[in-house]
Amino acid sequence: MSEEILVNVTPHETRVALVENGVLQEVLIERSRSRGLVGNIYKGKVSRVLPGMQAAFIDAGLERAAFLHASDIFTPQDENAGSDNPASGTINQLLHEGQELLVQVIKDPLGTKGARLTTHITIPSRYLVFMPYAGNIGVSQKIEDPQERARLRELIEAFGDESGHGYIVRTAAEGVDEESLHADMAFLLRLWASINEQKTSAQAGTVVHEDLPLASRVVRDMVDEQVEKIRIDSRETFQKLSTFAQRFIPEVHERLEYYPCERPLFDLYGVEDEIQKALEHKVQLKSGGYLIIDQTEAMTTIDVNTGAYVGHRTLEETIFKTNLEAAQAIARQLRVRNLGGIIIIDFIDMSDEEHKRQVLRALEKSLEKDHTKSQISEVSTLGLVEMTRKRTRESLEHVLCEGCPTCGGRGSLKTAETVVYEIFREILREARQYDAQELLVLAAQEVVDLLLDEESTSLAELESFIGKPIKLQVEQLYTQEHYDVVLL
Repeated sequence: MSEEILVNVTPHETRVALVENGVLQEVLIERSRSRGLVGNIYKGKVSRVLPGMQAAFIDAGLERAAFLHASDIFTPQDENAGSDNPASGTINQLLHEGQELLVQVIKDPLGTKGARLTTHITIPSRYLVFMPYAGNIGVSQKIEDPQERARLRELIEAFGDESGHGYIVRTAAEGVDEESLHADMAFLLRLWASINEQKTSAQAGTVVHEDLPLASRVVRDMVDEQVEKIRIDSRETFQKLSTFAQRFIPEVHERLEYYPCERPLFDLYGVEDEIQKALEHKVQLKSGGYLIIDQTEAMTTIDVNTGAYVGHRTLEETIFKTNLEAAQAIARQLRVRNLGGIIIIDFIDMSDEEHKRQVLRALEKSLEKDHTKSQISEVSTLGLVEMTRKRTRESLEHVLCEGCPTCGGRGSLKTAETVVYEIFREILREARQYDAQELLVLAAQEVVDLLLDEESTSLAELESFIGKPIKLQVEQLYTQEHYDVVLL
């Protein structure tokens, strides 16, 4: 299995694509006007305490007030003791209006919601995650060798300073020598000292530490042994990443490659087409089956259908094969579209329990490569699979699209016939209330055509009933649902 990371850079936007065996698996987009906030550290000020929600709104200088829950607050006693247990007590005991504190964004603003904050600061580097307020040392569960886990833990404990800071050893640290780990720790301690220095002089509502730009974050967090190349189509970004890699991740430097060709990098790998497909409602499967993906604010639903696939043996075998293929496709779509929150999957009903287990296993195995944490439940009594996927940033659709101004996000329009009958009711209402010589109906072309054709008899009868002429006028800028009845 070979993986490549493609970095496409323009003055206003950076896009990163993770391609596995030539197939797009993930897309990350960062725009200069709306950079992601996760990982940023701010000096915030409590603007409102909400006892009923055990939370507070924090002014961190962002567009909307950010949200801090009591479970995400660590008290000074916890910090000094080096404990990583959440603070105990009510929100009124922990915070008061006007209080200033250091906070970190753990979830970007989503929809109408503000950013989610924590006071439990964490700062990642290549091999470690630094936890200044926690005294414990953890090792990534993806490092399975007990001897390697023990070695890494001993190295961190040996290098550990006396201030009681905590560390999590990341998966990338497996097999890394002492010097590299020591250099990482020294870098994190210098960075934390700098943040503390800025915190003292900074005004409330200002940023004291920003996470790296998208391209650098990807090189730091997503590059592992499977990634063969990181191809960048901007010379300036390539040079910046080269300098960054040489200083912090020397083993990655050789895999960086500048792409100078005229043909766009994303076109070369078919990424642009895949992004367009990821915005569509329907996903075609190779067998002839298909998925229907509906993304709403409450949850995402995925429906699996056999479509044109009729199989070769029994109905149960056909359903099983379609569901197996769908499980792999769903895992990929979740990553490409960056779908998060509650996800309900309606696989085609299977009567064989072993088939159900195999489909669930296929889904779980396909999600193992996903960098975002997810949890899958068993098949429910209704035959549905319920799962959650951590949501820390907007989905691909929310980044690239906006609500339809015509239907208001409903996904459907009133038919021309429905609008015609609404117009008839409005004419009756207006004729009874006001005295006018005649009435003028302004409407879209489709509505006027229907009034002049199939509904012409009904329109003539209405004119006779109210005793006033009704004129029609096409308004090119009106949507099918939009109309006006004007008294003349």
